[in-house]
Amino acid sequence: MLIELKQKKPFGSLEEVVYINVLLTAERLMRGEVDVLRMADLSFAQYNVLRILRGAGDEGLSCKEISERMIHRDPDITRLLDRLEARGLISRSRVETDRRVIMARVTDEGLKILAGLDEPIKDIHHRQLKHLSQDQLEALSDLLELARNPKE
Repeated sequence: MLIELKQKKPFGSLEEVVYINVLLTAERLMRGEVDVLRMADLSFAQYNVLRILRGAGDEGLSCKEISERMIHRDPDITRLLDRLEARGLISRSRVETDRRVIMARVTDEGLKILAGLDEPIKDIHHRQLKHLSQDQLEALSDLLELARNPKE
């Protein structure tokens, strides 16, 4: 198990092996995306925010809502949004009914960048996982979702 780690001592439990397998797999799969994103001068977190805002539509989302939807939590979401706004990829405005809330929206320029990344990212995912059958992909997805959401 986990040959690539070259560990001589056995792991403490099967759960530990599975946990490390998930981490290794996620890191390996992310490498391909990160390489594509680098060409657009975006970090994975910035790309994640842009996709979240694209999905939100014209209404946009508050910083809190963006943070809750992110794949990797970013403790400084404000600074992340500052960088995206400085590049013209998002816009922010205060909500008239509650001036404490700031809504973020993806700009046309942000949508243009995302549109240019959609196909290359889709191709990366396909190349990385094409050796798995449709049934295997569905089973893997179901198992990962089950692992994230235990029923206690």
